[in-house]
Amino acid sequence: MFAAERRQLILEMVRANGAVSLRELARVVQTSEVTVRRDVRALEAEGLLDRRHGGAVLPGGFTRESGFPQKSHLATAEKTAIADLAAGLVEEGEAIVVGAGTTTQELARRLARVPGLTVVTNSLLVAQALAHANRVEVVMTGGTLRGSNYALVGSGAEQSLQGLRVSKAFLSGSGLTAERGLSTSNMLSASVDRALVQAAAEVVVLADHTKLGTDTMFQTVPTDVITRLVTDEPPTRDDRAGTELQALADQGVQIAVAGASGPPGGEQAPAARQRSVPGPRRGQLPGAGLRSAAVLGESAAGAERGRVADMRRR
Repeated sequence: MFAAERRQLILEMVRANGAVSLRELARVVQTSEVTVRRDVRALEAEGLLDRRHGGAVLPGGFTRESGFPQKSHLATAEKTAIADLAAGLVEEGEAIVVGAGTTTQELARRLARVPGLTVVTNSLLVAQALAHANRVEVVMTGGTLRGSNYALVGSGAEQSLQGLRVSKAFLSGSGLTAERGLSTSNMLSASVDRALVQAAAEVVVLADHTKLGTDTMFQTVPTDVITRLVTDEPPTRDDRAGTELQALADQGVQIAVAGASGPPGGEQAPAARQRSVPGPRRGQLPGAGLRSAAVLGESAAGAERGRVADMRRR
């Protein structure tokens, strides 16, 4: 297949699905991921699509939302690492809310081991992940099923959350910027996410680095409401994500960066690398909470010991 034919097929797949992984593109066009990555880069230079870590999406941040099958194949290793770290923020006996998304689904799979936990969710996927956890109580909202992400939305979902109060809300979304906070491409999903946020004392956003610096149509969580961000470390060449992380930290968001790979020699990598947030978090005593990420190449060993001790105290 000639390059022009291959790129046209890639473009048609992305337009049809909204987002497609490099692995899937390589399988369909019957070539290597290296070649597909080169094709995607060329199409991005023409403004026909945008690259994301592990895949390609429609250009611009204000396009239609990708469905669950497409999202589930993007940044899977990063989502797993984020979920591992976020699960450490949940204690026995807590009551929390968990929103819809592929990253929150990964988190739910790990929460099945937390005894005495109560999870309120509008996500069928989150509920399914916890369905056989004997020590976890799952409370579903009402609402209308939105099939593209298996979430309950609408007035029924929002009304069922009225009067609810929990310790933490764990949310994901389509994009995250320091200027607007967390956002999504769907109005109904955004409205339910805002209701989930109102029920929680703390808001924890789970977002891999491909979402940093991306702004979509509907704001769900303003930056000044976000307590913590759990993310993965952006590639060194990704200046946009690194800059956005710094801007979020400057606004007081506590940031934890999940380690995605182990160091040479087979030793276990730290679970997160951290950097101090300038000043205390809104309404929080100095020194409390998770500390911000070491996105500027600082040494991680001492910070990791502090993080583990801090999380144990929580």
